[in-house]
Amino acid sequence: MNLRRWMYRGGRPNTLARLLNRISAAQFGAGFLAPPAWVTLEVTGRRSGKPVSLPLVVTTYEDQRFLVSMLGPRANWVANVRAAHGQAVLRHGTTERVRLIEVDPVVTAPILRGYLAVAPGARAHFPIARTAPLAEFERIAPDYPVFRIA
Repeated sequence: MNLRRWMYRGGRPNTLARLLNRISAAQFGAGFLAPPAWVTLEVTGRRSGKPVSLPLVVTTYEDQRFLVSMLGPRANWVANVRAAHGQAVLRHGTTERVRLIEVDPVVTAPILRGYLAVAPGARAHFPIARTAPLAEFERIAPDYPVFRIA
């Protein structure tokens, strides 16, 4: 089994993944030795009401920025963003208050393909190769929520 898939078996991070995510969130948020597309998302937890931070990769398409859930619609951050009505913060050396707007899966195939090109850690969680035809991305699009950064 692929290590990355093992760390997120069942769609949730195990202890090792949670630890690595905390480290990455601090690193990405500080903008330390991280490409500009690697950010920390901070959103209010839907149950705790406390800020929850996690590392994500921003992808761009047609001059707009997007966040993709590599673990699908059941990822905690997706539920938290939905509960917070899209209100969130992105960090990468600076703090940017944003609104995340969920994108209709009918139009997300090219965004997903671009995401796999810039997020190597996510590739293990997708059932198709990053070089797959756009039609394959259209087929899986409903399984991977995409949010436009506004």
